[in-house]
Amino acid sequence: MIGAIIGDIVGSRFEFNNHRSKDFELFGKGCFATDDSIMTFAIAQALLNAGGDYSKLGKLAVDNMRDVGRPYPHCGYGGMFRKWIYSDTMGAYGSFGNGAAMRVSPCGFAAKSLDESKILSDKVTEVTHNHPEGLKGAEATANCIFLAQSGVSIREIRDYVDRHYYTIDFTLGDIRDTYEFNETCQETVPQAIEAFLESASFEDAIRNAISIGGDSDTLAAITGGIAEAYYGVPQRLRDKAITYLDRKLLRILNDFEKIYKPKSGE
Repeated sequence: MIGAIIGDIVGSRFEFNNHRSKDFELFGKGCFATDDSIMTFAIAQALLNAGGDYSKLGKLAVDNMRDVGRPYPHCGYGGMFRKWIYSDTMGAYGSFGNGAAMRVSPCGFAAKSLDESKILSDKVTEVTHNHPEGLKGAEATANCIFLAQSGVSIREIRDYVDRHYYTIDFTLGDIRDTYEFNETCQETVPQAIEAFLESASFEDAIRNAISIGGDSDTLAAITGGIAEAYYGVPQRLRDKAITYLDRKLLRILNDFEKIYKPKSGE
């Protein structure tokens, strides 16, 4: 999960000021934990509260996204999601926004099987992003994380994505000069996955994601979750990232990592 948080924080200052190069300072002035991080923590808390019984995970996701998220009104919520999070009654609203995928990484880390990864992803996603493309984007992200932490090779992950979710028929070099800001799953998740697929390390994956522009914080959050599962996260990057978190968010991270042990990186 910390990989997604790092990606979000690093990408936060580039969301509306894209940097189309891999050469930049990872943590710079203007970095902060956006709604991508806040909602990732909310999903992590929902999984913790479920205690392994996922029959009511959807309700727990709703309750925790609202409970965890409402104290952060200025973290960058989109228009419809803002209405949802501050409502006590609003239901799913047919979204295929990339918010479905940026918050789902805890499901990939918590799942005990690929089938369970799909189930957990769907349960926490359908409460808001119940459009098929929203469900697909979240599920692809969670399953890539599950496979990556299971020791599956990058090549095998690429083949799995191609068979089940997206045909990624481009390289980062192909799109770096032309890729534009896009908040949909179908135009964010494949690009974020490719940033991981072309990587040589956790840090390289984050730099790949930032380098193509677009919705930088969300792209890097999605990439970061997968890259963490595959490579682990270097301690120096984790130590820096947690300085951006308040006590409440740090507690959720620590509680989650006590149960779902993170892979250490070089």
